[in-house]
Amino acid sequence: MFTIDQIKAAHSKVKSGADFPAYIREIKAMGVTHYETYVNNGHIDYHGSGNYTAKVPAKYEALLIADTTNTEQFKAGLKDHQQGKTDFLTFLSMCAASGIEKWEVCMDKMTCTYFDKAGNEVLEEGIPQ
Repeated sequence: MFTIDQIKAAHSKVKSGADFPAYIREIKAMGVTHYETYVNNGHIDYHGSGNYTAKVPAKYEALLIADTTNTEQFKAGLKDHQQGKTDFLTFLSMCAASGIEKWEVCMDKMTCTYFDKAGNEVLEEGIPQ
């Protein structure tokens, strides 16, 4: 099964949102079935078969997630990030300000779904293969 060190090595190649699809392909090949990234402090739970979970602890000081979701601001910031215009911390700050609490990536469906604080789906996108 995959390890956090293997995940970190794959993630070290990601410089912007433009690198995200290659990262997803690489960790899928390792056996990751899905994962959740939490905007408030950057902790990530990676899941594999047989209820296997590898956890990456908090990476930075807690961000305050806005109570009100600004979907249009989020979509604009996401587009910028996917085009390589922002780094990851800038993207996370934008997510927090837009009311995004977490995102979930599903390897089977090759989707990335963003959720607000109430657990409502804000946006689901297909990941290029």
